[in-house]
Amino acid sequence: MGKLSKTFSAVGRILKNPWLLNLIVDQNSVWEEKVVYKYQRPNGLPQVELDDLFPHFSVELTSFSFLGGGSLPTDIALLKLLCAQKPNSSYFEIGTWRGESVKNVSETAKECYTLNLSKADIVALGLSEKYANAHAFFSKDLPNVIHLEGDSRTFDYAGLGKKFDVIFIDGNHHFDFVKSDTKNVFDHLMHEESVVVWHDYAYSPDDVRFEIMHAILDAVPAKEHSNLYHVANTMCALYTKKKFPAQLKEKYDDPLVTFELKMRSKQL
Repeated sequence: MGKLSKTFSAVGRILKNPWLLNLIVDQNSVWEEKVVYKYQRPNGLPQVELDDLFPHFSVELTSFSFLGGGSLPTDIALLKLLCAQKPNSSYFEIGTWRGESVKNVSETAKECYTLNLSKADIVALGLSEKYANAHAFFSKDLPNVIHLEGDSRTFDYAGLGKKFDVIFIDGNHHFDFVKSDTKNVFDHLMHEESVVVWHDYAYSPDDVRFEIMHAILDAVPAKEHSNLYHVANTMCALYTKKKFPAQLKEKYDDPLVTFELKMRSKQL
């Protein structure tokens, strides 16, 4: 098929199925162009090493399922160690999923709040009841975890009357949601020393997800952009007012560290 025929075929498919345009608009390369045009950041955020955040980095995760839609072990280790840095720390997350992150964090944080749509709202979106019931599997019975229900865009954060030490944004990963969640966090949940972590800032530790990066840069005040990092070997971006050595990296750069892992299974 020639180029002209392919063009007419593509236009015909789009006219019949307008939703196909979303596949083009949401391509990572399109978002990358937007980030480069507006923020001149083709290589993403500067990367900070886990060893610089936590000297002699070492952590144990007591629960990790290796199931779909979850975090990397290093992502959860980041959250757990951030909470461990402050005695009696408080933790807030947007997006509960199976409750695996908050379950691990609850072992070092004094109190944890996790916000998610209710099961009824999830089903109303056309998702299965089984998917809805899978939420909070690991965290539903933990005494120091409070499960909140609501839409993260309209939830009354100020009504909580609380500020949090560590905040994890891991809800809907589309631009408008991440931007809204970030603004709400900065407006209502942070004190002077709060740190914020965004999940899925990257598709993998060396592949930036530019849609998420664009939302973060749009929502975080420009004067605070120097406090944003990509945590190396994770899919997470980090906001902290503490200063760390960091450098821009390109995809496929050689690794600077490796990790030792010990694993054993346990029946639930």
